[in-house]
Amino acid sequence: MGQIKVEKCRIEGLYIIEPAVHGDSRGYFMETYNQNDMREAGLDMVFVQDNQSMSTKGVLRGLHFQKEFPQGKLVRVINGRVFDVAVDLREGSKTYGEWFGVELSAENKKQFYISEGFAHGFLVLSETAEFCYKVTDFYHPGDEGGLAWNDPEIGIEWPELTGNYNGSASAEGYMLADGTPLNLSEKDEKWLGLKDTFKF
Repeated sequence: MGQIKVEKCRIEGLYIIEPAVHGDSRGYFMETYNQNDMREAGLDMVFVQDNQSMSTKGVLRGLHFQKEFPQGKLVRVINGRVFDVAVDLREGSKTYGEWFGVELSAENKKQFYISEGFAHGFLVLSETAEFCYKVTDFYHPGDEGGLAWNDPEIGIEWPELTGNYNGSASAEGYMLADGTPLNLSEKDEKWLGLKDTFKF
């Protein structure tokens, strides 16, 4: 297994993956996914769909999951910089309700694998960010669940973000260090906290 480096995170089911990057004066080449390397590292998931999104600075997407058709996600950033977060929603887990975050960027080329049973989201820290992810199950309309991004019971430490919790998931009053206001979808402003959300 010479092509990737896999680091187990402190929460079981989360992995940071670093590909081997081969560069010279012309640029670089890397394998962004190799099934054999992943299996050798103990990761034998099968992906069925690739997704890509573009978001502007201050956009926070999440925290999302599918309830009946949970998805494992292999996520990376091909342009810009985000702070990516997973929250353990597995009811029997010893780390239930705990979060883990990692910065993903076009520069560091890190990937983050999030197993089924987690809520997932990210905050865009650059002017724009293009976000790519592979998933282990298809998107199922009507099956989506969510978790409040700012639930104090979880206490996610979003970098560069300031503001005071007002009892809801509203973005009002929150901004990045440079004054960029936090930008959430109407749906993401309505998710509830850990004690009221779905458990796997």
